[in-house]
Amino acid sequence: MTRAFRRAAASHGSRDRPIPSPNIWNWPDVYEWENRAQDVHGAVWTALRETVPWDGRDVLDVGCGDGFHLPLFAGAATVTGVEPHAPLVARARTRLAGRPGIRVLQAGAAALPLPDRSVDLVHARTAYFFGRGCEPGLAEAQRVLRPGGAIAVVDLDATVPPYGDWMRADIPRYDPAAVEAFFAGQGFAMRRIPTVWRFPDQATRDAVLRIEFSRDVAERAIRATRGLEIPVGYRLHVRPALTASL
Repeated sequence: MTRAFRRAAASHGSRDRPIPSPNIWNWPDVYEWENRAQDVHGAVWTALRETVPWDGRDVLDVGCGDGFHLPLFAGAATVTGVEPHAPLVARARTRLAGRPGIRVLQAGAAALPLPDRSVDLVHARTAYFFGRGCEPGLAEAQRVLRPGGAIAVVDLDATVPPYGDWMRADIPRYDPAAVEAFFAGQGFAMRRIPTVWRFPDQATRDAVLRIEFSRDVAERAIRATRGLEIPVGYRLHVRPALTASL
């Protein structure tokens, strides 16, 4: 996730060249352990359900990676994941084979392969929507939303230590306040969500930190971490479907 933030800070991508996510693109098996370790108490999912309930509705997950989170939209009428990186699309389709109502399409956030007004919830978790530069994806999300739907963007809260401290050390140009101001200016309401990551052992914890941060910051994080839990803050940005242009 943090590596994707760093790439986004340097390049906002395009319709044809998505922002790379070196962690999951290069180390998908380690990232699987990261997904399992994240948010052990389900705080993000509780906040999502309270804010944008999806029972009986059609859900789109933008930047779904290898599909780890798609089954967690249980109760939705349909779940569509879009992911630009072909190897992850293949992994997601293998993971979700035989799961009715869930499909994965290869596409980027700025060119969604869905009709106008075809979904009720557009969700993205630490993917593409990192602040200024994601306007093409926001426009596409608005296009595919039905009236009464919503966009929900989950990203990391770099103001929350210790993980946020490591993020800012790794990405000096990243300005959390500017990102929050960007989403507020786009009409989003924000909710902060404290979570805990819990790892099964030290080797897994260290492997995850090493795919998330540059070498120096990762080693600093490893030295600073005692035990198998790390507090990590998230932000949930939500905007209802627009009825008119901002």
